[in-house]
Amino acid sequence: MEHAKHLSKKEKVNYGSYYTPQNLIGYIEKLIHNNIDIEILNKYILLDTSCGSGNLLDLTYEFKQIIGADIDNEAVKYARNRFSNKNVDLLVLNSLEKITRHEYNISDSDMLFIIGNPPYNDRTSIVQNYLKTYNIYNINEKVEHRDLGISFLLSYNELKADYICVLHPLSYLIKKTNFNSLGRFKDNYVLEDSLIVSSQLFCATSLSFFPIIIGLYKRSEKGMDYEYIKNYKFKTIENHKFSLNDFDFISKYVDKYPNKNKINQSNIVARFYTMRDINALKRSRTFIQEDCANTVYITDNKYSLYCYIDVFKKYINKLPYYFGNLDVFINYQKFKLIENEFVELSENNIKSDNIDKYFLELFGETS
Repeated sequence: MEHAKHLSKKEKVNYGSYYTPQNLIGYIEKLIHNNIDIEILNKYILLDTSCGSGNLLDLTYEFKQIIGADIDNEAVKYARNRFSNKNVDLLVLNSLEKITRHEYNISDSDMLFIIGNPPYNDRTSIVQNYLKTYNIYNINEKVEHRDLGISFLLSYNELKADYICVLHPLSYLIKKTNFNSLGRFKDNYVLEDSLIVSSQLFCATSLSFFPIIIGLYKRSEKGMDYEYIKNYKFKTIENHKFSLNDFDFISKYVDKYPNKNKINQSNIVARFYTMRDINALKRSRTFIQEDCANTVYITDNKYSLYCYIDVFKKYINKLPYYFGNLDVFINYQKFKLIENEFVELSENNIKSDNIDKYFLELFGETS
């Protein structure tokens, strides 16, 4: 049950069922311990609305009550056997459909601590799209979103949890569009502390890995805006630290997405493929010859910058996983000093010691 072995590959994709590894529990408990007086936890109800086999319900701290729920009947059955000697209430429930405390027998006056590793499954993504069934969950319109993980975060807000300790993709926070999708969640909670781990811990056989954040959120009237996230100092399990404001991103200088309506067609000198983040750049093309729905048109004054991105891709494997959801970054002043060398390397694959040094310094600054 640790890896949802009772589910088919299709079911795992649609339910987003990748259970929390036991070796992460210690990091979660430390995060809680460092930020909350554990002596008061016995006043809180602990709730996991996507509990799977119950790993996150098995914390060493004492709570007033422990409740777990999941849409997967077999997982709940396993959890009931697992906690047969403990006072844990387990429910078979679609937690995204009826999102009230009443569904869990929790009163409005109860102090609530939600913990979770909900499915992060973009149902509209082309990744493994052939396996996806869009309507496997009935989702309340208050929390409707294409990504189930964001729907779960929005549901936590509806339940008015006092604290939330949740695992979710780092991209929910650092990509501005995703952050804005957090709506009332970001308006009512602030990220108190966090730790970044690799998705490799959940699925070691995956072709690529992305950063997952263990985030401890506290309910707050002020909430948080994107400036808060840009200034926030993220920490990784490998003891690295970074903030978004450490970087100058390529999106400041070029178009990343189709720009046909913004460009004079007579000024086009090349074509590029749509960019999203560093992980997407690993998989996608850079320069292309033919037009398509994902074409970015390039004018002469921006051509060298797209050569930079093309060269960045050649060095991309030197970057650690936790930068995978960042935009391509650049030291613009140093780039301009060797701009022609980037063009030469991109066009003719001519090696440059200066570019080697450039990326050594650029990537070194991030570690």
